[in-house]
Amino acid sequence: MQFTQEHDGIRRTMQQFIKNEINPHVDQWEREGIYPAHQVFKKMGDLGLLGLCKPVEYGGAGLDYSYGMVMAEELGAINAGGVGMSIGVQTDMATPALARFGSDEMKREFLAPSIAGDMVACIGVSEPGAGSDVASIKTTARSDGDDYIINGGKMWITNGTQADWMCLLANTGEGPVHRNKSLICLPMKTKGVEVLRKLDKMGMHCSDTAEIKFTDVRVPKRHRIGEEGKGFTYQMMQFQEERMWAIAACLKSHEKTIDETIDYTRQRKAFGKPLLDNQVIHFRLAELKTEVELLRSLLYRACEEYIAGNDVTPLATMGKLKAGRLGREIPDACLQYWGGMGFMNETRVSRAYRDRRLTSIGGGADEVMLSILCKYMGTLPEQ
Repeated sequence: MQFTQEHDGIRRTMQQFIKNEINPHVDQWEREGIYPAHQVFKKMGDLGLLGLCKPVEYGGAGLDYSYGMVMAEELGAINAGGVGMSIGVQTDMATPALARFGSDEMKREFLAPSIAGDMVACIGVSEPGAGSDVASIKTTARSDGDDYIINGGKMWITNGTQADWMCLLANTGEGPVHRNKSLICLPMKTKGVEVLRKLDKMGMHCSDTAEIKFTDVRVPKRHRIGEEGKGFTYQMMQFQEERMWAIAACLKSHEKTIDETIDYTRQRKAFGKPLLDNQVIHFRLAELKTEVELLRSLLYRACEEYIAGNDVTPLATMGKLKAGRLGREIPDACLQYWGGMGFMNETRVSRAYRDRRLTSIGGGADEVMLSILCKYMGTLPEQ
């Protein structure tokens, strides 16, 4: 991966924004269980950070995915995973299909203001009975003249209490489960859309996550993204970017956790010497640092292939699987070396332990990643 001055400029802009506008406030946002997404997004939109890879005619920069990857990597420097995840929903989860397949009218109504930071988006795929198994969703969008009437509900919706619109996946037909779904731009203030509750999570506290209910919600069919029945395919394409984003967004967080653990164990003494002097500790930290760098190399290869127009499903899946595993391994190992302080909520390693556990679940659980890889390898048992 060859980085240009433009890449470096985006990296510096993100670093300054995080330093000045986000990290000074994350502890308060964590305590409050929410952060001001509209306020943060507007500032990011003014800096051109929410549409790096989106079309120029809708306010984007028209750059390739390597620039979005650089931005996602810098998000890992935020001292709370919830803010970065919320931003990622806006840039890499709720808007890629709209940018690629949406009509000009829908792009101007939903994409342009999302790039500008005037609207907050959310992605509505998961349901109480359908998380990683996307094909089994039950929410329906029944045809009624020029409209759809939507009934059902969505679960674990990031940005759910603040969002202005949802990229909704719903069943629009009765055919095979992979060909009966459509993506629809759903304004969240539409009659019949109800935020049932803000969810209480183990981690990612400053990211608002909601359960949403739909009761006879009427939206015009012109709000559909692309062709009817292609929603599952479009969503699978969105998952490629989402999974690469998930890899990128964890790298600096892991490095920060390791570096802070080095500093702590160098200062903390036990049995007359710094903890870091114990070979079992400094060897382990070296191993973990190596794992992060290997994951970064896999991501950069996947990004290059993606820009070249190749199918990166196997590489993105491998990376997402490894990112999830490291999301458990690194904070757990480092927390151990912090001892009692690691168990305190006041330390960042404790927050990383809670926040990064989600990587093995969100965007496709580890077990789903393994199934996808086995499918590509031809090792799945015959049905």
